[in-house]
Amino acid sequence: MATRPVYISEHISPYVNECFIDFDFFPGFSVAQKQRSFLSLHENFLKEYHEYKVLEISSKSNIKLGALLSAFNLMITTTNRSFPVENAFQSSKVFERGGPYIDLLDKSPKEAKKDERLKNSGRLVAFKYFNNLYPLNPIDYFYNWLYINALNLNTELAKEIVKYDAFTDIEFNPQKSINCQARSVAIFVGLSKSNMLDEALKSQRDFLRIVYRKQIDDKDYEQLTFDL
Repeated sequence: MATRPVYISEHISPYVNECFIDFDFFPGFSVAQKQRSFLSLHENFLKEYHEYKVLEISSKSNIKLGALLSAFNLMITTTNRSFPVENAFQSSKVFERGGPYIDLLDKSPKEAKKDERLKNSGRLVAFKYFNNLYPLNPIDYFYNWLYINALNLNTELAKEIVKYDAFTDIEFNPQKSINCQARSVAIFVGLSKSNMLDEALKSQRDFLRIVYRKQIDDKDYEQLTFDL
């Protein structure tokens, strides 16, 4: 047995509710074993929350939409290049002794995530993405901001995902990691269904105010990032 979170979209801040479900865990690295595990998680979740429609968000998902929404597959497209959300996140990390390592944008998502510099450059102090600085707190703020903006730009995926209201990521263990793509998707759906998405994505400050209920004006936010 194991316990993992299921993220349910909500209509008010923080637009997600986290519930922990016990399920049968099937060890192993194969896709089949991962799918057996999250299907057990879904089955047990639906026993208690039968009114919800749940989707696995990972490259191991048995539904194409869930696999496409993996941070390894969800793409960010700029005027001259495209790269996965995972690469954007890892390449934005600023450490005491290095970073951001922009060259990680050109690696595979797995290579970017496992790059030794991310482990050997000292303490993480901030994120820097397209010359904008982002603080570490709230602890999942930058990841959620990055992922939700990317999903919003993928209009076909955004249109399909709002048909669901509960999300899992079998690869995510809250005892070992902080950021979770399933949580980001749940927040996106919550914002969309409450008609708050456009307002939340107007600026980093608006995102903090609406999702995290942090009242920070532009001047204070600029000072916060400048202090980094």
